[in-house]
Amino acid sequence: MTAFIIIGAIGLLLVVGSMLLGEFIELGDGALSSTGLGVGAIVFGAIGIMTTANDLPTALVYGGSAVAGVAAVWLSQLVIKRLQATEDGQPLQLVGMTGVAKSDITPQRGEVFLDAPQEIERRMAWSDALIPEGTRIVVVAQEGSRVKVTPGDSATTA
Repeated sequence: MTAFIIIGAIGLLLVVGSMLLGEFIELGDGALSSTGLGVGAIVFGAIGIMTTANDLPTALVYGGSAVAGVAAVWLSQLVIKRLQATEDGQPLQLVGMTGVAKSDITPQRGEVFLDAPQEIERRMAWSDALIPEGTRIVVVAQEGSRVKVTPGDSATTA
């Protein structure tokens, strides 16, 4: 039962972290997010605790928990996608915008703050090569909410 409690607690931390920090895990252009993973872990843990407490067979406990957890991830991602599709306004085209690297940017991850007035949050970013924190950047591509960047004017750093 302890494993189910730990997995459920990790799921709760993922959901709370997503609410406070935004989606900090986003795989496959939003196909899998920290919110979805957190919901799945919470459901896995809760079903596991309930079935263990009722002395059900071990195969049913783990199998049922896994099926319910995967179903919860799928359903939560479906709801998230539908909610994102109903957001007001036109999608913002970010290619060509400038900003500042708020963390080191690698081919896998990084964060930028863009100069546009409507950009009040940091965005997840990636680049072909390492871009150090504080470097001015230019957006060259956009995939969902993530942006691909290159160094901007190399003489200007923040």
